[in-house]
Amino acid sequence: MPTFSINDRENMSIALELAAQGMLGVKGNPMVGCVITKDDKIIAKGYHKTFGEEHAEINALKQIKYKAKDATLYVTLEPCSHFGKTPPCAQAIIDSGVRKVVICMLDPNPLVSGDGVALLEDAGIDVEVGLLEDQAYKLNRGFIKRMKTSMPFVTCKIAMSVDGKTSMASGESKWITSEAARQDVHKLRANNQAIITGSGTVIDDNPSMTVRLENSRAIPLRVVIDSKDKIEDKTLNIFSDEAPTLILNSTNTKILESGKLDLTDALTQLGDKGINNVLLESGPGLIGAMINNSLIDEFIIYTAPILMGSDAKSMANLNIKNMQDKIELNISDIRVIGNDIKTTATIKC
Repeated sequence: MPTFSINDRENMSIALELAAQGMLGVKGNPMVGCVITKDDKIIAKGYHKTFGEEHAEINALKQIKYKAKDATLYVTLEPCSHFGKTPPCAQAIIDSGVRKVVICMLDPNPLVSGDGVALLEDAGIDVEVGLLEDQAYKLNRGFIKRMKTSMPFVTCKIAMSVDGKTSMASGESKWITSEAARQDVHKLRANNQAIITGSGTVIDDNPSMTVRLENSRAIPLRVVIDSKDKIEDKTLNIFSDEAPTLILNSTNTKILESGKLDLTDALTQLGDKGINNVLLESGPGLIGAMINNSLIDEFIIYTAPILMGSDAKSMANLNIKNMQDKIELNISDIRVIGNDIKTTATIKC
């Protein structure tokens, strides 16, 4: 394992911060940042801003007119080695005269992983991989999952009472959580390329499923799982012009013997569209089905300090009869949002 200095870590931290700025622009591409140093001083910085345009390394090299003799280049993802929408970054790095390249992690695409490093090393450049790899992985977890499984990373958002209820028996659910928590949900939506819900939620609640934040440019795709082809009313808010909408039903998605939509096929279709991260906001039926099919990667649960009673609907329809069949969660973060508690967790394997 290579040994990294404090300066290495500081420079790569800056590259990771730069990479995150590309969240809304890179679409299906990974977020990547780059820092170039010489004599322990930063001489150029860049990040991948827009899908189909220059990558992070090129945006940084442009600032110094591609002249980086004996410099060290820090980049959060292995430089590409193939012609895609843009020329290969690895060759541009070689041509610039860079002496050393430090990389957070290899490209997760199994067809190209390691090729960029090999090209750099064959040119005599010193390459070190693994600096702040966990942070780079977290930043691009959706892209990484899509490269490995063809499906996006799925975050399930739930707003519930202390007794685990998400709506009254009548379907009434406005509002369980505080205004502060609801604003936090809009930030969550802005960080995802698609929002998924079920036809029952659309018919009962008529949600808009849009990002309502001042100055936000995020416009996630609205996706409705409609296994029984119920969605016909084009005046529903889901069909407003604020954001695009995709209805997944029996005409465009595989149907299982149970009559339900094949949720793996539904997610694969989103992956085929280059969608890396999706937010699931739905009723207990779809959430339960997603859990049963092991399709949820992360839960973000907002718990309000209220009780809604035994007749109210639970967060997920799960047929669990015995304590030994309980589903355990690993909690990674707990914080207070307004009057509510926000819990981030994953299902324990």
